[in-house]
Amino acid sequence: MRDPGTVRGEAEIERTPEAHMETTQPIVADLEALAQVADQGIVSKSIVENEHHKIVHFTFAPGQELSEHTASVPAAIHILRGRGTVVLDGVEHEAGPGKLYYMPADLKHAVQAREELVFLLTMFRT
Repeated sequence: MRDPGTVRGEAEIERTPEAHMETTQPIVADLEALAQVADQGIVSKSIVENEHHKIVHFTFAPGQELSEHTASVPAAIHILRGRGTVVLDGVEHEAGPGKLYYMPADLKHAVQAREELVFLLTMFRT
């Protein structure tokens, strides 16, 4: 059975165990060390997940994309490394290091990697 997170190009999203779910303990993550490129794929690693928010580290191989979709909660994308495009409600935005994109709930969005693209996705659960 295919993962519902399959991206265009038939690449699979690799999932890792979600180890940091304690909300009472601080979390320190080496974001550069978390970057792991899958050949023609996408790797996602959950850093924090609890009832209030979820923080996920993504690494896209060049040419990969997450097709247009919506989320039921507000979210933010923070680009750490690489170049690509973030599409928000049909409008393309150049994605590069240091860029931050905030998305209200139910906003159509997509991500495309021109080169290896590393970013954090934060979802704000209400």
